[in-house]
Amino acid sequence: MYAIVDIAGQQFKVSKGQKLKVHRLEAEAGKHVELDNVLLVSDGKTINVGTPKVDGFRISAKVLNHGKGDKELVFKKKRRKGYQKLNGHRQYLTELWIEAILGKGEKFDASKSTAPAPRVERNAAPKAKTNAAKATAAKEAAPKKVAAKKAAPAKAAAPKKAAAKKAAPKKDDKK
Repeated sequence: MYAIVDIAGQQFKVSKGQKLKVHRLEAEAGKHVELDNVLLVSDGKTINVGTPKVDGFRISAKVLNHGKGDKELVFKKKRRKGYQKLNGHRQYLTELWIEAILGKGEKFDASKSTAPAPRVERNAAPKAKTNAAKATAAKEAAPKKVAAKKAAPAKAAAPKKAAAKKAAPKKDDKK
């Protein structure tokens, strides 16, 4: 069984147990969402085509994580004008796990979810300590300093010699 669904302005062919990357959705990682803009449903025998969408059908999905796509380079140039510009762009994406294609009157039980656990983002580090807490932690962790002996003063650098003046070139009186 598969369905064609419109998600954030794009159409995707989905089936149960499929991972899908779509444009960023406003849902927290680990939450379930229902997509009701189903354009076509097929169970292998019959095909239901909507005008524009199929009534009563929904897609149940779980948000696995949010992230960014690959970097796309955008290069602009106007020849013979000395103008060129290179920009990079990374699209914000949401990764979905398709749980089920629900028909009319069907409900999805989230406790029977087969989706993998949502991934924790790499940048989700614990909050930074305050400056005072950092200072006290640094004092406790730093080894005790031993009084250092004073080093002998460095030798004074020799004065630079003045550059020799160049002699003016002699003019030849021969003609």
